[in-house]
Amino acid sequence: MAGIGVKLTNIYKKNTLTTDIIGIGYSMAVTIAPMLVVIGALIIMEYYLDFSSVDYLTRELFSCTVLYIFIFSLLTASPFNSVLSKYMSDIIYEEHYEDILPCYYVGMIMNILLSALVGIPFCVHEYLVGGVDILYVFTGYSGYMALVLVFYSMLYLSICKDYKKISFFFAIGMTVTVLLSFLLVKRLHWSITYGMLLSLTIGFWLIACLEMALVRSYFKENSGRYRPVLAYFKEYWPLVATNFLYTLGLYIHNFVFWTTDLHMIVVKSFVCVTTYDMATCLAMFTNISASVIFISRVEMYFHERYKAYSEAVIGGRGADIAITKKRMFRTLSEELMSLARVQFIITLVIFLFCMIFLPQIGFGGMTMRIYPCLAAGYFILFLMYAEIIFLYYFNDMKGCVLTGLVFCLVTMAGSLIASKGSEIWYGAGVVAGSFAGWTMAYSRLRWMEKHLDIHIFCNGHLLKKKKGDCPSPKVFDRYEKEERS
Repeated sequence: MAGIGVKLTNIYKKNTLTTDIIGIGYSMAVTIAPMLVVIGALIIMEYYLDFSSVDYLTRELFSCTVLYIFIFSLLTASPFNSVLSKYMSDIIYEEHYEDILPCYYVGMIMNILLSALVGIPFCVHEYLVGGVDILYVFTGYSGYMALVLVFYSMLYLSICKDYKKISFFFAIGMTVTVLLSFLLVKRLHWSITYGMLLSLTIGFWLIACLEMALVRSYFKENSGRYRPVLAYFKEYWPLVATNFLYTLGLYIHNFVFWTTDLHMIVVKSFVCVTTYDMATCLAMFTNISASVIFISRVEMYFHERYKAYSEAVIGGRGADIAITKKRMFRTLSEELMSLARVQFIITLVIFLFCMIFLPQIGFGGMTMRIYPCLAAGYFILFLMYAEIIFLYYFNDMKGCVLTGLVFCLVTMAGSLIASKGSEIWYGAGVVAGSFAGWTMAYSRLRWMEKHLDIHIFCNGHLLKKKKGDCPSPKVFDRYEKEERS
């Protein structure tokens, strides 16, 4: 997210309370505002359309449909985002802007195909086995594919630093969603849940179309070079693995609990554990500010140190390289410690607020008993993700894959063990997995600090790699001159 820091620096340099508040608001607007807008739209529709008056099974069907739309659209998009982001960054740096549309189209086709392979069999099962109305099933599937395209196009607009327009498009889409739901339910007397689902689907399609139109307005030339995009997936497969493992790790503990006796099956298709899923949502929102803080501080401080080190490597003296390297890693350590301190205070305040006030508005029982352990786990999880971003900076693909793999596997194993114990320890799998991933990432950063010179200067190749017979190791004939004489 290079580029946010420039704006934040201009805001924070005045060093007043007002500018600090403005800076925090701007950081939220460019990072988590779209998610908050969607949640706000759902809350408004459920409240004003009297969602609670609907029978229990219908409410759960709607809730599970929306839950699955979000989870699986994120999972199917995760294998592509990092590699496409890398390819986009490289061609923008090389100023080959005509290669962006081929990248956009190839990635879109791959993402749609994978999403369809996941979604279509499930929808067929929902209709044939679950007995859900085919129109409801098709609307849910359309909303799922629309959100896939929304998340996909967001990648390109984020690289173009168009965060404000992303938030603006979500605001437009969710405004249309709310107004359309009122029209369908209040005026046309459609069923509440189907009116909400159809409105949400249309809102997602509107956002996707606006994003796609903006991408096309930025990049109008098409070089037709599609193969290099596919070559990037082969070369940078660790990025695919890392991003997928991290995203899978975010939800794998939910999947584990979906297999326990706590699970509920809706229309013989959807599986969920409402109490655990709600506790997960609360824990994630308790710590979501970590992403805002991290982006703000990294853009303002670490990026400049990294840039200075890179410039020293390109054309500086050995002493300059050593000095900028020490400053860079010192800043990295300071930012990790600062993120942990600030986020701990924020998490503690939000945690106390939730424990005191949420039971008074209906959130209690098992949900609030599960919540504390999950909140601790997500606190460590976001710190781990910050370390993964730093590993991306140093191009430590091995470290990134190991971190994602350790995080995912330990979270799954820990959740399997925790599911057999007391409710208050149900989130222990997330704590264990996040801490294991954090430890792996931290050890890789320490290793990178000690071996950065080797990593930077000794990984190149003097000769271009190619397939073929190995050339003769003979360089010259030592006795050739004597024989001639």
